[in-house]
This record gives sequence, structure tokens and C-alpha cells, in this order.
Amino acid sequence: MTNEVSLREVTQDTVRAICNLRVSEIQKRFVAPNAVSIAEAHFTKEAWFRAIYAGEVPVGFAMLWENPPEGRHYLWRFMIDEKSQGRGYGRKALDLIIQRVKQNSNAKELRLTYCKGDGSPHQFYEKMGFADTGQIIEGECEMKLVL
Repeated sequence: MTNEVSLREVTQDTVRAICNLRVSEIQKRFVAPNAVSIAEAHFTKEAWFRAIYAGEVPVGFAMLWENPPEGRHYLWRFMIDEKSQGRGYGRKALDLIIQRVKQNSNAKELRLTYCKGDGSPHQFYEKMGFADTGQIIEGECEMKLVL
């Protein structure tokens, strides 16, 4: 696969491939299946979601909850398929998402939540510059990236 990473709309032609992406067994408790995320997005006006591609191959999924007038942005879902992890796709995709959020002049930070445990994405997010806020939201630990 290529190192070129892009964020693309999920279409009628690509939705099955995106829904078929999976995290490893140990990571399943940390992120909802993509089909659930896509369904939720269609009923949430603040949702923005994209498939993550490496070249022409779908390798992941990302979803934001956005309220641009208030400058509020949350990384709601983020996953890289288990077969594509460890190749830098997640880092590049998250960089693209951060660039999108920074385009909103009201945006001061990007927040997310994670669950603790083996396979947790905490270390990945920490390496990307996120820091724990000390807040627990619906049983999950919150992190933020100051923009």
C-alpha cells in the first residue's frame, strides 16, 4: 500500500468496504463498528465522517462531532483496520483531521474520549499531542489537543 493518505466521503459504492473494516479483537471494546457510526451520523446534524484511504485502498474511518460557530470539535470515532495498523496511516489521517478543525477560526481545541485498558489508543493520542483533561465523560477519559 501507498503512504498517501486521504479522507473521502463514504458513498453508496464504498459503504460496504468501510463497514467491513475491523480493529483487532482486543480493540473492539474501544470503538463502535463503522456501520453503527455511519447510522448515528445520519441522525446527528453535527456529525462529519469520512473513510480513510491509503492510495485507493480503504484502511479506516473517522467521525467528528462539530459545532463550528461555537468552535467545538470532538473526535467521535477513529479507527484503522487491524491489517493496516502500524504503517503511519492513523497519524497521517489524524493530521488531516486536525488541519480541518484548524480551518475553523473559532476552534481552540480538539477533544476526544478513550477507554483505558490493553489496546487502548491513549498512547497514540498522547504522541499526537493530546493531553488528559482529568475529566471522565460517560465512563471514558477525556483528552484535548490545544490548537
